[in-house]
Amino acid sequence: MVLALVVALLFTGAAAAAQLSDPGALTRWGLPIAKAIQNGAVATVIGALVFAVVILPKHAGPRRGRGEREARPEHPAFTRTMALAAGAAAVWTISAIGVLLFTYSDVSGLALSPDPSYTEGLASFLTDFSTGRAWLAVSIIAAVVTTLTFGVRSLTGLALTTALAVGGLLPMALVGHAAGGDDHSAAVNSIGLHLLGVCLWIGGIIVLAVISKQLGDMTGAVLRRFSALALFGFVLVSVSGIVNASLRITSLEQLDSRWGGLVLFKAAATIVLGIIGFLHRQWIIPRLPVQAAGAAARKGVPADTVGSLSARRVLTQFIGVELLIMAAVSGVAAALARTAPPRPEELPPNATPARILTGYDLPPELTPERYLTEWRPDWLWIAITATLAVTYVLGVLKLRRRGVKWPILRTISWFVGLIALTYVTSGAPTVYGMVLFSTHMLGHMSLSMVVPLFLVLGGPVALALKALTPRMDGSRGLREWILIGVHSRWSKIITHPIFAAVNFAGSIVIFYYSEAFGFALRQHVGHELMVLHFLLAGYIFVLTMIGIDPLPNRAPYPIRLVILLATMAFHAFFGVAVMGQTSLIQASYFGNMGRDWGLSALADQQLGGAIMWGVGEIPTVLVAIGVAVQWSRSDARETKRKDRAAERNNDAELTAYNNMFAQLAERDARTDQGEHR
Repeated sequence: MVLALVVALLFTGAAAAAQLSDPGALTRWGLPIAKAIQNGAVATVIGALVFAVVILPKHAGPRRGRGEREARPEHPAFTRTMALAAGAAAVWTISAIGVLLFTYSDVSGLALSPDPSYTEGLASFLTDFSTGRAWLAVSIIAAVVTTLTFGVRSLTGLALTTALAVGGLLPMALVGHAAGGDDHSAAVNSIGLHLLGVCLWIGGIIVLAVISKQLGDMTGAVLRRFSALALFGFVLVSVSGIVNASLRITSLEQLDSRWGGLVLFKAAATIVLGIIGFLHRQWIIPRLPVQAAGAAARKGVPADTVGSLSARRVLTQFIGVELLIMAAVSGVAAALARTAPPRPEELPPNATPARILTGYDLPPELTPERYLTEWRPDWLWIAITATLAVTYVLGVLKLRRRGVKWPILRTISWFVGLIALTYVTSGAPTVYGMVLFSTHMLGHMSLSMVVPLFLVLGGPVALALKALTPRMDGSRGLREWILIGVHSRWSKIITHPIFAAVNFAGSIVIFYYSEAFGFALRQHVGHELMVLHFLLAGYIFVLTMIGIDPLPNRAPYPIRLVILLATMAFHAFFGVAVMGQTSLIQASYFGNMGRDWGLSALADQQLGGAIMWGVGEIPTVLVAIGVAVQWSRSDARETKRKDRAAERNNDAELTAYNNMFAQLAERDARTDQGEHR
């Protein structure tokens, strides 16, 4: 890694002394080295945590009763993985602090110094500048993750630690592309996806190299599990790398530049690594014994021991070659970050108000045709929808191979929902939603009502539980984590029909009448969080009404209809309130857009209120119809169940009911006779 970094820096001249405000050789060389170490450390941390959470069993030996589970010793591979995670996290913390200090030295043009004025400047850099705040956040997250890797051993706690470590990639993605550059949102998303793919892929290879001797008979099973994750990481790295490179060049001729030479080297190395991964899947892994085969061999059952040992030896050699190539790519990547791309990343001096506010030039006037022709790819949600589509198809095919049929209408509904999600996040609702309140509201209602309606009808959780095979070695795969999530206390809270309805309706008021709306309009992170929140809020609400996926709580059908009617009334009330409002929501944003076409900002806002009132009610009515249909079918099923029970026991329930009335009549007759006497 260091060798490739030095060669790449010398090749591009990125480590040469600056003509003005040169920070010194220590900073020029120390910053890229610190970044390379930091990148390798965070990849190792995330890779190790992912192994501990979803690939390796925590305990050694056979599973026992529920009370004795924690008394079993840790599996040696799990223990070594957590030791690796803790050590790498400590390196991550130290190197992130080093990057922070060197970055300030680099941008200020001052050499590292203990002088009080230097320290004051550093403090201002950490609080007043986005780059300083980002690396301060990375350092804090790394320190917290380090503490948790030393002290946490429950799998749920480690899963949360993994999520926090992945969250540490976000500040790195935000400072990986200048805010003034073209298509800043696409660049941030592609860098974030690139970092995630690298951590899952390269981090996993590092973990395999460290724990290979502790795996034993589990080697085949572990490699099969990691192989799917590595394939996902490889695709993520490759596609996001292509997207990010295309954003920084204006023509293919620019690949002849020094920056382009480093990009081509990374591309070639990625292809070689992909070929090695293909050989893993097709030749090496099938020749490794699974855990059950190892147990059978210990009982005296013959096994292909020679082939197994040969495969293990080739596996070790391939992992060594992979690590060498990955280390060289990491060094080149650190040097690439120090090299100026062909396309400038500064905000142009003649930027329009729309460009300053949104990061993009003002789109052309909105027409019916442009609802279909204007697109701006959101690569984060494209990656999410593509992943959901592929995994859904794989689940359906797996059921079909078992002879189990999955309703075709559910599959169609799922893909309609994914297509709608892609359109809302990458089509005209996003392009014009940044400059028009009405189009923003149209996208909001689609995210919270239209898209969830189709996704819920797809039944993804039910499909996953049917298609995924339960783990028998004590590790937690996707199926086990889904079941834990469904039955968790948190799930009982957020899927309670009343909470789901209040969250779905109440968050609208909180969002639009607080600074959360401004944060979502002006910041890329805020926009993505807005999309995620309204999508999940709508999904959970619709799921509690008409979903087939398992839930801890399900309200009776009459209560569901009452909740739906209350939600419809609230939407109508809020829409009418926005229609009648005479002041702009986020006036400093929509009022300064410099738009010379369409309605005025206030008239457009009132149109948005009408859209919320009108468009929002249609999906709610459809959900209400769905609840009524399910209620009718439930009553029909209950009637059929009682009829079948009556056929089996010769109407025992009806006979007992009639006998009860006969006995009452007989008792009344005896009472009347006694009174007559």
